Amino acid sequence: MTPPVTPRGRLRSGLARLTGPQRFLLAGSFLIPLGSFAVLPFMSVLLHERLGMGLGAVGVVLAVASLVQFSGGVVGGAVAERIGLRRTMLLALVIRTAGFGCFLPGLRHPAAAVFALFLVSVGAALYLPANKAYLIHEVDEEQRPLLLSASSSALNAGIALGPLAAAPFVLSASAGLFTAVTALFAAITAGHALLPAESADDGQTSGAGPDRPPPRREKAFTGLAVLPFTTTVLSLYVFMFFQHYLALYAVPRTSTTYYGLVLALYALLLVIAQPLLSERIARLSYARALWLGFGAMAAGMATLAVGSHAAILAGALLVCLGEIVLFFKNDLEALARSPRAPAVVFGHQRLAAGIGAFVSGVAGGEGYQLAERGGGAGLFWAAVAVQCALLPLVISRWSAVGGDATVTGRGR
Repeated sequence: MTPPVTPRGRLRSGLARLTGPQRFLLAGSFLIPLGSFAVLPFMSVLLHERLGMGLGAVGVVLAVASLVQFSGGVVGGAVAERIGLRRTMLLALVIRTAGFGCFLPGLRHPAAAVFALFLVSVGAALYLPANKAYLIHEVDEEQRPLLLSASSSALNAGIALGPLAAAPFVLSASAGLFTAVTALFAAITAGHALLPAESADDGQTSGAGPDRPPPRREKAFTGLAVLPFTTTVLSLYVFMFFQHYLALYAVPRTSTTYYGLVLALYALLLVIAQPLLSERIARLSYARALWLGFGAMAAGMATLAVGSHAAILAGALLVCLGEIVLFFKNDLEALARSPRAPAVVFGHQRLAAGIGAFVSGVAGGEGYQLAERGGGAGLFWAAVAVQCALLPLVISRWSAVGGDATVTGRGR
C-alpha cells in the first residue's frame, strides 16, 4: 500500500518541478525585498536625523510614498496588460534601480532623497502585479497556490533579513550601502532581461486558453472581484494595527531584544508555514477561510491585550497564522472570481491593501492614544480583537445580499 503523501512531500515535489525562470523569479522575490528593506525601514532616520526634515514632513512623505506603492498597483496591472509582463518588470526595475542610485546624492540633498523614495515606490507599484502574473503564467490551476505561497515566503524572508543585514552600515557607511543595493538591482534587472517573453495571450485573462481571442481593452476596474477586494481592505485594516503599534506596545513591557526575537519568530513562521499550508488553504471554502483567518487574528489581538512576555509572543504568532490564511486566500479568490488578466487582478489587490493600510493608519493613532488615556493600551488590542471577530459575520451577511459581484463595463 502506497503511503500517503505529506504536505512536506508535496512541497518538495512541487519545488523540484519548477522551471528555470520560475526559480529565478523566486530568487528575485527574496533578493528584491532584501535590498529594498536594507534601505526603506531607515528612511525616517535618514530624512529626520541626517537631513534635518521635520517629523511632520517625514510622516507625510512616507505616507504618500506608501500610498503610491500600494495604489499604483492598479496602474502597474494596466501597464502589464498593455505592454506585456516581462517588459513591465524590466521598466519597473530600471525605475527602481535609478531610485536607489538617486539615494547617493540624497545623502546631502533632501529633495533628491524624496525623489529617490518616490522612484522606488513607483517601481514597486509597477513590478509586483507583473511579477506575480508572470510567475503563474502557463501553469495549471493546481500549481498556483504553491508558486504564490513560495513567492510570498521568499519575499517575507527578504523583508525580515534586509534590516538586520543593513543595520550596522546604514548610518556609518550609507554611501557604500546605497551603492551595493543599486548594484544588486542592476544585476537583477539584467537577469530579468534574459527571461523568455510570454506569448501574446499568456496571462491576459485569468481563464485564458489557446483558442480564445485576445482580450478587448477594458477600463481599470472592470472585472474587479468585489468580495475579495473588500475583504482585503478589511484584512489589511485590522492587520496594520498590529504592524504599526506592536513595537510601541511591546518594547516598554519587554525589551528591544525580546521584541526583535518576536519579529524573528514571526518571520520564521511566515516563511515556513505558508508553503506547507498552501494546498490546504486553497482547498478551503472562502467562507471557512475567513472564519479561520479572522478568528486567528481575533485570538491573537485578544492575547496581546494581556501584555506579558508570553502573551505578546503567542499573540504575534496567532496573528501570523491569520495573515497566512487571509492574505493568501484573498489573492486566490480574486484570481478565481475575476475575468481580468492576473496582473490586473494583483493590481486591484494591491490597491485594496493600500486602502486598508491607509485607513488603519488614520484611525490607529487616535485609537491607541484614546485607549491609553482610558485605562491602558490593552483596551486597544481588545477593541481590535472584537472587530476581527465581527468581520467574518459582517462579510458573510453582505455577501448573501449580493456583495460578491464583479464590476462590469467595458472601455472603448
